[in-house]
Amino acid sequence: MPSASTGASTIVGASAATAVRPEAARAHATSAEVAPLDVVPVDSRMTPGGPGYRRMSLALFLAGVATFALLYSTQALLPLISGDFGVTASTASWTVSAATGALALFVLPLSALSERFGRRTLMTASLAIAVAVGLLVPFAPSVGWLVALRAVQGAALAGLPVSAMAYLAEEVRPKALITAIGLFVAGNSVGGMSGRVITGWVAQEWGWRVAVGVLGLIAVGCAVAFRLLLPAPKHFKAGSLRPAVLARTVRGHLANPLLRRLYAIGALFMTVFGAVYTVIGYRLTEAPFSLPQGIIGSVFLVYLVGAVSASTAGRLVGRLGRRGALYLAGGTTTAGLLVSLADSLPLILLGLVLITAGFFAGHAVASSSVSHTAKEGRAQASALYQSAYYLGSSAGGTLGAVAFHAGGWAGTVALGLLAVLGVVTITVVGSHAARTQRRLVAVQH
Repeated sequence: MPSASTGASTIVGASAATAVRPEAARAHATSAEVAPLDVVPVDSRMTPGGPGYRRMSLALFLAGVATFALLYSTQALLPLISGDFGVTASTASWTVSAATGALALFVLPLSALSERFGRRTLMTASLAIAVAVGLLVPFAPSVGWLVALRAVQGAALAGLPVSAMAYLAEEVRPKALITAIGLFVAGNSVGGMSGRVITGWVAQEWGWRVAVGVLGLIAVGCAVAFRLLLPAPKHFKAGSLRPAVLARTVRGHLANPLLRRLYAIGALFMTVFGAVYTVIGYRLTEAPFSLPQGIIGSVFLVYLVGAVSASTAGRLVGRLGRRGALYLAGGTTTAGLLVSLADSLPLILLGLVLITAGFFAGHAVASSSVSHTAKEGRAQASALYQSAYYLGSSAGGTLGAVAFHAGGWAGTVALGLLAVLGVVTITVVGSHAARTQRRLVAVQH
């Protein structure tokens, strides 16, 4: 363990009892020992175009691909899983909800490990375990075993998104943070899209088991490339694993009204998204569409729209501000839900495009705002967001299936509209609180 520095300069040949004037110290010390007093420290964090930024972006993009591909690997296959095991859509939906629910439950404990052992270490371990479980999923003998394996997979993945957000907040300059997080979220969208498209076509020929096995092998490649590409962190400072410290940090974040609003917004946006994409496969397999599994999987190509909207969230915030961007995201999602009510395949696809664009833009804005707002315990701040976000996904998947059984696609849309109304209401409350705060500051000054 290195000795603690006292801040004093060491001069070769000087007596320990000799007092050294600062002027003499600067005259004799090397530049490595004493920094010039008039030099402003350079911000060594990464920035677009700078050293390591592209490697970091690609590494976290691939991590995002693997995370969403594994997490939602069964979503496009739910009709086939229902048929194979002879279960209802609500039961089959638990193969998705169990994974997202376990992630939501484990993200906070794993954030503490991230603070202690490092972001890169935990992300690597999370991916390794999730990939290993993913290779076991195709051999599940019953729907109960499938749900259990998916829950373990979700719990393992819990360490990745929260560590990624904290890594970016520490290693990337603040002005580039929204763009960097947008690229990670774009990886989520590409992973969700590619996973569903690949599994759709593979399952059509060889069944859902082979499909999720192929996806597991793709995730192995992403995990290996991620570990090789991600630069070692330079600004990480290990924190404490003591429960009292963790509890104090969490209480501090939950006491922040802005963070609470951002957590709720993330959960509500994901409720819409989880409901729509859990149920859409069932809708398209029924009359009047009766589409084959491969075509249904290809519908998820609309996720590419999400990659674009997430990666451009930084520019959107620059033009409209955070709240303006959230209003636009909520309005776009609402329009998509309403358009999707039509019994026309082109209009349904247009509705999915709008829902996806609105969701990913809103998610990128909310998640990056959490990282920007939290000055301490960033891993815990991101963990609380991720927990709320994936609880929203789990609730959306389950409630969306229930609503579909009760009222068809219109029931699922009604659930989505209620969630978007919640987003808009929370954003309006936040705007009012911000104006009130500005007036108070103006009066005090």
